[in-house]
Amino acid sequence: MSQARVSTIAVFELFVARRYLTAKRKQAMVSVITVISVAGVAAGVMALIVALAINNGFRQTLQGLLLGATAHVSVLEKQPGSGIENWRELSAKLRGVAGVTQVAPVVYGSVFYSGPMQSSGGILKGIPDGATEGITMGSKLARSTGMMPGARITVISPQGELTPFGPRPSYFPMRVAGTFETGFYDLDATWATTSLANAQKVLATGDVVNSIELKVADIQQAPQIAATIQALLPKDLAATHWMEQNRPLLSALKTERVVTTITISLIELIAALNILITLTMMVMEKNRDIAILVSMGATVRQIRRIFMAQGILIGVVGTAIGLVLGYLLCYLAGNGHWITLDEQVYALGYLPFEPRWVDGIWVSLAAIGVSFVATLYPAYNAARVAPAEALRYE
Repeated sequence: MSQARVSTIAVFELFVARRYLTAKRKQAMVSVITVISVAGVAAGVMALIVALAINNGFRQTLQGLLLGATAHVSVLEKQPGSGIENWRELSAKLRGVAGVTQVAPVVYGSVFYSGPMQSSGGILKGIPDGATEGITMGSKLARSTGMMPGARITVISPQGELTPFGPRPSYFPMRVAGTFETGFYDLDATWATTSLANAQKVLATGDVVNSIELKVADIQQAPQIAATIQALLPKDLAATHWMEQNRPLLSALKTERVVTTITISLIELIAALNILITLTMMVMEKNRDIAILVSMGATVRQIRRIFMAQGILIGVVGTAIGLVLGYLLCYLAGNGHWITLDEQVYALGYLPFEPRWVDGIWVSLAAIGVSFVATLYPAYNAARVAPAEALRYE
């Protein structure tokens, strides 16, 4: 069979399939079910795109905030003790590890911040490039204690001095050099930074650090870099990476993505059932037309492909509508911050949307594939119509 003839046959089948879907029918119910089938496919595709965009948005936003405010790889004591004493020599050695872009020895501990409005507990962190003459506070911590840049706050350390009457907290007046905002609620509401020397003095740790924090060029290589660093460390120290530290959160987001996809995919199955019913009723309605087509020379394969094409057309139209609505909704809701969240619960102030084109591809293929499967049984029945039986009483 020539290529031109194959093309002509395909155009014929597609033309008849489109006419069957768009032409007015005696049975209005078939038209209604066809519209419902298209709407079902569109709703399923739209819901999947939006759900996956929310999951991607949560993952990427939280991951970005965490990596922007915390270390990619951390060197810690295996068992909490007196701290890392040889941190200077160790830091110099770690700077030479391939892929490491920044090395920062830090010390941190729990303190109490006393401001003019109210007091609040939090974490004081000493960093090499911290404010030497004061303290830099998280924006929400500064707001809750009523502190503005330039004001003076009292940092109360429980690691105070020992007196004849027992241990007594130490008080350290400090000037607020500024504020920072990471976008991550827990950090902005409880953390403050100062110079490493100031933090060691406040926390009474001596010349030691709690951790050596590293930034790497490729965050996906953090596990491999952590394994390389582990080989350079003494037995009492361990290297851990951001994926390991945030494993529960990342696992929860991954599980949520799978569960959401399975749940919303049920909409596509309902749409497929509607397509099955639509085409089955159409075969019953078009018995006479099928018989005439067969009498005029249409083959069994052509009849079968006509009804398959109808189901695929329903899937393609519904998928296109669903993609447009889904991506449009994600764009408007994401940029307009339509849905606000409780920062104390979700760590974010709004629901993030981050649709990906890869999701659109596999969702479209899945929706059209399900629509095609739903056509197989009606198409098989259509191909079995006997012209003589269908035209007996005509």
